[in-house]
Amino acid sequence: MAMRVITGSARGRRLKELEGMETRPTTDRVKEGLFSALQFEIEGRRVLDLFAGTGQLGIEALSRGAERCVFVDRRADAVKLIRENLELTGLSGRARVVAGDSMEYLASLREKFDLILLDPPYAAGLLEPALEHIAQFDILRPHGIIAAEAPAEKALPPLAEPYRRCRTYRYGRIGLTVYRRAGELENEGSAT
Repeated sequence: MAMRVITGSARGRRLKELEGMETRPTTDRVKEGLFSALQFEIEGRRVLDLFAGTGQLGIEALSRGAERCVFVDRRADAVKLIRENLELTGLSGRARVVAGDSMEYLASLREKFDLILLDPPYAAGLLEPALEHIAQFDILRPHGIIAAEAPAEKALPPLAEPYRRCRTYRYGRIGLTVYRRAGELENEGSAT
C-alpha cells in the first residue's frame, strides 16, 4: 500500500518510497495514532524530523499546519526523495532538508523545536543516543514534545529534567513513546 498524507492541506497525496529494506516507513495506523495524540499541538509549531527517511512524518506535520520542518537524513537517496515528496505536496516553502549524520546535526544545532519526530532504523541503535543528545543539548522549547517510535517490547529510558517520559502508545509490534519538556500539564497520563 502506498504512503499517503492523511489529512490537512496535502490530504490524500501519495508519497514516493525508498527502494530496499534499509528504510521502514511508518504505517498509516501508527501515523494516525501519533497525529491523533498530538492533533492540537502541531499548528504553528517548529518540527524536526530526524532520521527522516521518506519525510512522511514531517510532511504530515506540515500538512496539518506546522510552521516549518527540518528534515535530516544521511542517505543521499533519502534526501533526494524528501525533496521530491515536498514538491509533490506543495510544502517545500516551509521545509529545510539537511543531508548528514543526525547525531552530528544535533551536536551542531543552534535552534530549538516544538516537536521532534524520531523514527530511526530499529537495528541501528540510534534512538537512545538521539534522545540523550536532545536532552543534553536541550533543543526542545518549553512545553515541547518528542515522539519516538520503537519496537513495542523496547522500553525507552527516562530523560533528565526538564524532560519527562509521559506515555507509550502501542500499535501491534510498534510502540510510540511521548516525552515532554517541563511546563506542560499532566495530561498524558503516567509513564509506562
